[in-house]
Amino acid sequence: MKEDFLHYIWLHKKVNVTQLYTTKGEKIEILHFGHYLQTSGPDFFNSKIIIDNQQWAGNIEIHVKSSDWYLHNHQKDENYDNVILHIVWEHDIEVFRKDNSEIPVLELKECVSKTEVVKYENLIKTKTWINCENQITTIDDFIFDNWKERLFFERLERKSNEVLQLLSETKNDWEAVLFCMLAKNFGLNTNGEAFLKIAKSIPFSTIRKERISVENLEALLFGYSNLLEENYEDEYYIKIVSKWEYLQNKYALEKIFLEPLQFYKLRPDNFPTIRLAQLASLYSTIDNVFSKCINLNDKDKFYRLFSFETNNYWKDHYNFDKKNSTKRKLLSRNFIDLIIINTIIPLKFTYDYYIGKDNIESILSLIKQIQPEKNAIINKFNSFKIKANDAFDSQSLLQLKNEYCSKNKCLHCRIGLKLIKN
Repeated sequence: MKEDFLHYIWLHKKVNVTQLYTTKGEKIEILHFGHYLQTSGPDFFNSKIIIDNQQWAGNIEIHVKSSDWYLHNHQKDENYDNVILHIVWEHDIEVFRKDNSEIPVLELKECVSKTEVVKYENLIKTKTWINCENQITTIDDFIFDNWKERLFFERLERKSNEVLQLLSETKNDWEAVLFCMLAKNFGLNTNGEAFLKIAKSIPFSTIRKERISVENLEALLFGYSNLLEENYEDEYYIKIVSKWEYLQNKYALEKIFLEPLQFYKLRPDNFPTIRLAQLASLYSTIDNVFSKCINLNDKDKFYRLFSFETNNYWKDHYNFDKKNSTKRKLLSRNFIDLIIINTIIPLKFTYDYYIGKDNIESILSLIKQIQPEKNAIINKFNSFKIKANDAFDSQSLLQLKNEYCSKNKCLHCRIGLKLIKN
């Protein structure tokens, strides 16, 4: 038995309210089941009940076993002093408040129909990729579409917290926030955290001052990334090393500890050298990047904005001191799509919230212009005939899988709730 099932039973009033008694045999009448807030403290707030003709107002706590009260140390927490009813699946011990007064207990296992338990167990105990994979296509489109929108904004809200953290760290400099976010995006999953650490270590005021020279920006990024530690005779490499040493002295820059950047199993176009060179070119080519991005709402305009090229050295190099055949190192449209999904849209969402602007429809319009992501999770949903038509769908399905399906939170999911109710 899981505690979230007991929450579901109480929240949706799946009990025979005419036959409720405490473990002491006292009659319970429910005037108000309480508010399910899912915050710290008791599970249901502001409940109203009558126990043996005595009316009580307060909170309700729910556990699988009565002894969980002590396991969670509620007896030491003043937030639980106003608990008027302890609801459990199995009563195994008497429970007392801090003042040693006993808390009435309602044992649920005799009050819930076996049908409800079987429906829950049939869903939650299915040993498949997701519990409802054989039933998910039966969900009405209206319910699914509304749930996907909620999932999409849940995912955005989580990303928004990361943006606000960066905003605090950069002393409310939105241009610096975008620089950090873009750096992480350019590093992809493999080098993203390292790129973010590099970006956060370089004062953005230095980026502003040195953006007149792409070589200076490269020197800063390559220097902090520890990619200038070799004794190459490459003329351009020697030039970048010299610029890095000059900038270190000019700005009194301190090196950071950084794990070696990863090249292994990456396509050459995703080598950290190329992505850092592209990031340098972006900021040397485009001024006021934040202002430009925040005002665009069309994917084709983003494609044009990010159509810059790296400097000539990288057209025939993927690494220092190793010449290759000539190829323009442009950002692909797929890569720009990832920038829009993972950087631009979270930034827009957070900035609009920050300034008190309602721009939800614009954000939805932009995300629905982008092609869906291609990964194992989206492919698996496709195999169940749950197709992602655009990035709005794919972002919603990623949130569904990672935050609900993988955590067995079916009773917090509108799909799971609908299936159980049916």
